[in-house]
Amino acid sequence: MSIKKDKYFINLANNLAKNYLGYSGPNPSVGAIIVKNNKVLSFGSTNFSGRPHAEVNALNKLTFKDKKNSTIYISLEPCSHFGKTPPCVNELINSKVKKVVYSAEDVDERTSGKAYKILKSSKIEVKKNILNNISKDIYKNYFYSKINQIPVVYGKLAISKDFYTKNLNKKYITNELSLRTTHILRSKVNCILSTSKTINDDNPKLDCRIDGLKNSSPQVAILDKNLKININSYIVKNAKFNRTYLFYNKIDKNKIKLLKSKKIILIYTPLHNNKLNFSFILKKLFKYEISSLLVEGGKTLTLSLLKDNLFKEFYLFISPQSLNKTGSIKINGIKSKLSKKFKKIKYNEIFLDKDNLIHYY
Repeated sequence: MSIKKDKYFINLANNLAKNYLGYSGPNPSVGAIIVKNNKVLSFGSTNFSGRPHAEVNALNKLTFKDKKNSTIYISLEPCSHFGKTPPCVNELINSKVKKVVYSAEDVDERTSGKAYKILKSSKIEVKKNILNNISKDIYKNYFYSKINQIPVVYGKLAISKDFYTKNLNKKYITNELSLRTTHILRSKVNCILSTSKTINDDNPKLDCRIDGLKNSSPQVAILDKNLKININSYIVKNAKFNRTYLFYNKIDKNKIKLLKSKKIILIYTPLHNNKLNFSFILKKLFKYEISSLLVEGGKTLTLSLLKDNLFKEFYLFISPQSLNKTGSIKINGIKSKLSKKFKKIKYNEIFLDKDNLIHYY
């Protein structure tokens, strides 16, 4: 098959991968297209849980006769290690496919660069790095997380026109479209991180409350240096239904026992500059298979992480209203601070009715 056709079908696989970014759990979102006689016979994407993988989902739709001597196009190098499921390269070999074409090599050391040799040794034709520049962009955050062994950190903040983060007269600063967009952002990450102060002040749910996305609510992580979290908060009461981590430093045996009885995973955390060591927290969350983290905290946490260049992307929601005397907690110059930190990176500006969303990345 010509390189032009290879690029055409790889592009389809890459588009499948894009469609499910953020919804494949700890695993990367992968797209797979099976072709025979220039016709698409089947396609597959990584499941919401991360398993089965895209290749297996595409293969399972076909009979052995259809699979035999077919070509499969994959957005990412097929896995070659035994994990919770058998390696995808074994499935490809057993299916007697004639040719495997993939766009990007994986950076996972268990797989990276191995599929090519394994498939070639089984007399399967292999092409790699087709439209590699596109797939590298798709997987930039996955690669970052795997290489650095920490989650990708996204920031989110809502402010009024005059830079207040709270309205003393209303629960929300922004409009319904902005709120729904926030729920979509939550659905695309593994975990939301906040602080006990935010939990105690606002009693947030930190879940997805949009039809169709309720099962995509992320796990929750709470920074609580001195174990001040309110036992009667929504997050604590619902920890038995949604995995919740709490990072602390102060030893309070009674509070620890009580929180553990609520099914909260407590993680003792060392201090750095008298604050919970955030590097330790990120590494620990990664070990719990969390590869993406949305920070929904207050002024102090946001500015601290911004100062330390820990945000890979940031979503700033801006209401058109000035709060004046009804506003509380002001962050002057937040737009200029973000623009400075992301000055070498693009950003998109989106209008949500009268609200404005600036996506820095």
